[in-house]
Amino acid sequence: MEFFDFQLHPVLQNIMTTAFKILLVFIAYAILSPLGKRLISSVMTKTSKKQRLSEARAKTLEKLLKNIYGYVLIFILVITILGIFNIPVTPMLAGAGVIGLAVGFGAQGLVSDVVTGFFILLEKQIEVDDYVTMSGLSGIVEEVGLRTTQMRGFDGTLHYIPNRNISNVSNHSRGNMQALVDIGISYNENIDEALRVLQNVCDQFADKDDRVKEGPDVVGVQSFGSSDVVIRIIAQTENMEQWAVERDLRKEIKQGLENAGIEIPYPHQVYISKSEQG
Repeated sequence: MEFFDFQLHPVLQNIMTTAFKILLVFIAYAILSPLGKRLISSVMTKTSKKQRLSEARAKTLEKLLKNIYGYVLIFILVITILGIFNIPVTPMLAGAGVIGLAVGFGAQGLVSDVVTGFFILLEKQIEVDDYVTMSGLSGIVEEVGLRTTQMRGFDGTLHYIPNRNISNVSNHSRGNMQALVDIGISYNENIDEALRVLQNVCDQFADKDDRVKEGPDVVGVQSFGSSDVVIRIIAQTENMEQWAVERDLRKEIKQGLENAGIEIPYPHQVYISKSEQG
């Protein structure tokens, strides 16, 4: 029994020491991860004020720096744990370089992601909170990374788009946006009178709504429908406010046309019945 006790004690002590070191490493990671991200947020807030960066640009750079910081921290964590187990790190890194060179030929997509992501950030093509259309999808940008871009669709779906698949980008959030409303009136109505009423409604709407930057203006007759004459109205609005302005403007237009006695046509069905007389 003494022999086993003598051999077992150093083994347990070694295991407990190693476990304690690993525990300390994970505790340090748990402390440094949120602390570093909080520091990045603080630095970016001060930098954005000093450099007069836009809010979207500041958010984009902040999320990118947090992403890079997380990768670096995980790399240091892995290296530290390998050192605790006395695994030589230098030969592994050298071997990883050789292996990485071989794997690199099959990882051209990853390299393309990083290069494309770098130029997207450098050229400020898209930023966080921008409304964009890319890769056949539309939504709000939530994060721009070196490998993927995260975009939230209007149905709530979060899309992860590899940067190499972003061949073209339509950014709808640069400058003012356009609100467009088409309204139909009956063929029996006086078009000039309808245009006057609509423009009066638009002028009153612009006076009380700060979201409208220009207009709304009644452009004129847009098209002829099967039962209506379509009149188009356009306005320039604040970014991302175009849909709300369109909804509120339609409401005001309907009320204004009703007050003026101008009919907004809707489908009618006429039933004709014939009865035979004896």
